[in-house]
Amino acid sequence: MTHEERSATDRHSPRRSWWSERRAKSQLGRAERLRALNPELERISARYASRRSRRALAVAGGSCLGLLWADAAVSWILAPSDTAMIVNFVILGVLLVAGLPLAGRLIATTRGMISRREQELDERELTGRLRAFTTAHRCTTTVMVLVLTVTMVADRDGRDSQIPGAALFLILFALLMTHVLLPLVVATWQLPDPPADDDEFGDGEDEPARNENVF
Repeated sequence: MTHEERSATDRHSPRRSWWSERRAKSQLGRAERLRALNPELERISARYASRRSRRALAVAGGSCLGLLWADAAVSWILAPSDTAMIVNFVILGVLLVAGLPLAGRLIATTRGMISRREQELDERELTGRLRAFTTAHRCTTTVMVLVLTVTMVADRDGRDSQIPGAALFLILFALLMTHVLLPLVVATWQLPDPPADDDEFGDGEDEPARNENVF
C-alpha cells in the first residue's frame, strides 16, 4: 500500500472521523463559552481601561507571587515551628481570598491573551503575548538563578545540612506559580491602550478632502 493510499484510509477511518467530530464539538463548546463570557470581559476591561489602573492590577498580582516566596523564606528560617505554620495558613488565606479573584481580573483584563489558542488571537494579541512570554522568561530565569545562589550560600554544611521539607515544597510551588502566572502579570503591565476607532479617524481625515472638493 502506498503512502497516499494509507493517508486516504486514515482520513476515512472510523477512529479518525470520531476524533475529528469530537474535536469540532470541543471547539464549538469553547467558542460558546467565550461568547457567554464576553459581556463580563467587556465590563472588567472597561474598569481597567487606563494604563495606570492596569499596572496597579499587575503590581497586585506580582505582590501575590511575592507572598509565595516570602512564605517559603519563613518556612526555611522557622520551620518546623508553630510560627511557621501560622504564617503559612495566614498567607494561604490571603491568597485564597484575594489571589483567586485577582487572577480572574488579570485574565479578563488581558482577555485571555495568555491562555487562548493562537488561532483565536489577532496579530496584535499574538505580538503582545510573545512579548509578555519573553519578558516573563527572563524574569523567571533571574529568579531561578537567585534561588540557586541563595541555596548554595546557605547550604554550607554538606550532608549535615537539612532543608525543611515544607520550605522545599513551598519553594518549588512558588517557582511553579511564578512560571505559570508571571506571563499574565507581565501581559497586564505591558498591555497598551486599545486602538482608536478607525471610523473616527476616517471621518476626521475625509472631512478636509470633502471641503476641498466643494471649492
